[in-house]
Amino acid sequence: MAETATQRTPDGLPRGFRSAEQGWPELHRIPHPPRRLPLLGDVLGVSLRTPLQDSMRIGRELGPIFRRRAFGREFVFVWGADLAAELADESRFAKHVGLGIANLRPVAGDGLFTAYNHESNWQLAHDVLAPGFSREAMAGYHPMMLDVAARLTDHWDARAAAGRSVDVPGDMTKLTLETIARTGFGHDFDSFERDRPHPFVTAMVGTLSYAQRLNSVPSPLLIRAAARRNAADIAYLNHTVDELVEARRASGSSGGGDLLDRMLDTAHPETGERLSARNVRHQVITFLVAGHETTSGALSFALHYLALHPEIAERARAEVDRVWGDAETPEYEQVAKLRYVRRVLDESLRLWPTAPAFAREARTDTVLAGTHPMRRGAWALVLTASLHRDPRAWGPDAERFDPDRFDAAAVRARPPHTFKPFGTGARACIGRQFALHEATLVLGLLLRRYELVPDPGYRLRVAERLTLMPEGLRLRLRRRTAPAAGRAPAEARTHR
Repeated sequence: MAETATQRTPDGLPRGFRSAEQGWPELHRIPHPPRRLPLLGDVLGVSLRTPLQDSMRIGRELGPIFRRRAFGREFVFVWGADLAAELADESRFAKHVGLGIANLRPVAGDGLFTAYNHESNWQLAHDVLAPGFSREAMAGYHPMMLDVAARLTDHWDARAAAGRSVDVPGDMTKLTLETIARTGFGHDFDSFERDRPHPFVTAMVGTLSYAQRLNSVPSPLLIRAAARRNAADIAYLNHTVDELVEARRASGSSGGGDLLDRMLDTAHPETGERLSARNVRHQVITFLVAGHETTSGALSFALHYLALHPEIAERARAEVDRVWGDAETPEYEQVAKLRYVRRVLDESLRLWPTAPAFAREARTDTVLAGTHPMRRGAWALVLTASLHRDPRAWGPDAERFDPDRFDAAAVRARPPHTFKPFGTGARACIGRQFALHEATLVLGLLLRRYELVPDPGYRLRVAERLTLMPEGLRLRLRRRTAPAAGRAPAEARTHR
């Protein structure tokens, strides 16, 4: 049953208003696009394929807070740095599960990403799983990350030797799916041995695309064929995860205390509660989807910008050669020393945060920016990709790719809450350090091994499916001949 504005959490907080009019008493003071159509709303000049980029364009025209109407529902958007900083205040605002995220609940349920604030499983799962992202746990994942990266470079070496380009988003998706599957759940999808994406990836992309599409139609009845495909996709994801969990139950612990071990065997340290079998399924799907989809996008955008800016790539490559030296593979501690490579990654996430927005709802009646009253439960969507381009925080050249924006002195000089690629507050991404270590490691390995050659005819196109990805990005590779471009010896690779 669809939620309504009258449904409330146990503490009395509305779970979410279906339309912004119910939560913003002076909505008329917030600008909206001109030429609004009856029933349809603000649809002129926009595309169903690029709602996020359309909102970014409209925001540039209307200012740091604006609204859009679609099929009888009103949405309030925010991108100004000052407003976003207010919404990040945990004493006044909380995460709002709405728009496309709520549309994912049929597959992810009360997993960490899609749980409502009142659902107790969120805190239980967070407390049980947080040690899985400690420094000690991360060091244990590092060899497996190297092993999966070796499978990528095997594939890229063959392409380079044949003079063929590589499918960057496709290969980064294979890499990150295998990484989270191996490190978190002891599973191998054999992605690099397949000519086509693993059916899990196909089903996952289908559910994300369907969730996005639901935001743009007045009724799911209008896309019944897509709804049937989505139901089949969800059934496949559930079946895959159920088999993975049952195999672990049958075989016992992985011996390494991975995320699945923690889900199945760990009780809450204070209450003694354990995750239910249904919630374990939700958490596994959440990690497999969110744990690879956003990181693959971040790596793809970073490789795009490195190929476009060979001087930046050479500076990053020189850092890798200096920090890692002649070692065949880097130690865990050496990855964090790639400070400039990390800046490249952060700057890519600034321009195209792969999770491009997050919603915040008022904990109590309040006033945003001193001028916009919000009732308890009213919410707004923060456009992260626009926040990261606010010239008041990032300067008049905010559209320019410049990793030195993340030099330590520059970071200290900026106002807080201007860089939010992982969300904000208590509900920010639990796997942030995992993703950053994986992405920095992979960029270092690829820079040390290859020179990246862009297609001169390619122009960046950003595909939207709740997360962002550069569409159709292909690069050519030149193998480096320097000794530092080595790799792990064959006996160190365990993926065969």
